[in-house]
Formats: sequence, C-alpha cells, structure tokens
Amino acid sequence: MRDIVILIKPWREAEQEAYSIRKRVFIDEQGVPESMEIDDFDPIAQHALAYLRDDCIATARLIALSEQEGQIGRMAVLPANRRQGIGGQLLSALLGSSKTHGFTQLKLHAQLSAIPFYAQFGFIAQGDIYDEAGIAHRDMILFI
Repeated sequence: MRDIVILIKPWREAEQEAYSIRKRVFIDEQGVPESMEIDDFDPIAQHALAYLRDDCIATARLIALSEQEGQIGRMAVLPANRRQGIGGQLLSALLGSSKTHGFTQLKLHAQLSAIPFYAQFGFIAQGDIYDEAGIAHRDMILFI
C-alpha cells in the first residue's frame, strides 16, 4: 500500500480540496446536481482528506447530529486511487474521531454498491432503498 496521510480539517481549510474531489466524483462522474453538493452541513463538519504525497485524492466528512450521534457522508475517492484501501483509511480516521467526540452511534446514506464496504466496518443496513440525487441508497447504522 502506498503512503497515505489522512488529515482532518474544518471546512475553511478543506473546502478547496474536498470540493474539487467531490465535484469530480459526484457531479462529473455520477451526475449529482451541482446545487446539491455543497450544503449547510459542510461548515460544521469535520472533513477527512487523504493525501498521496502533495496530492489530495479522497475526502469524507463527519457531522455531529447530537451529542451521541454522528453522520458520515460525502465519501469520495478519485477513480485512479480506488480499490487500494484509501476509503478504509478515511473511514477509520472518522471512526476514531467519532470515538473522541463520544458518539455512541453513526449513521450514513450508502449507495447500494458501497454497502459491502461499510458492512466490513460493522455498519448494518436498515430500512428501504430510496433515491438520493438519482442514485439508489440505503441507510446504515453503526453502534460504537
């Protein structure tokens, strides 16, 4: 595995790199409307960024929904860097941050194709399949 560095930053420090990756993955590749990509949660979220040398190649965010509950989202890895364990490193960093914050549960909206990935980390799918930005999703939850 290549040497990846994961940094967790507030939006004001992460915005340019995180948005660049999210635009390439969600807007350009998956067709998510640009108007949906940035939301009111970005300024209050922690953003995990994965770096290979000086290049930011992946991002994800963690939102505090309450004192006990967090939500992981906007996980995106650039196409050339997928299937190399980078998403797992990002998720592990956010799980560690979740424990530091004292969260007892995490939730996320998983694209159907990503459910097996999240299940490896203990997330459990629940509820019905639904459409979010034109992509099939299902809720997942993890009790910490």
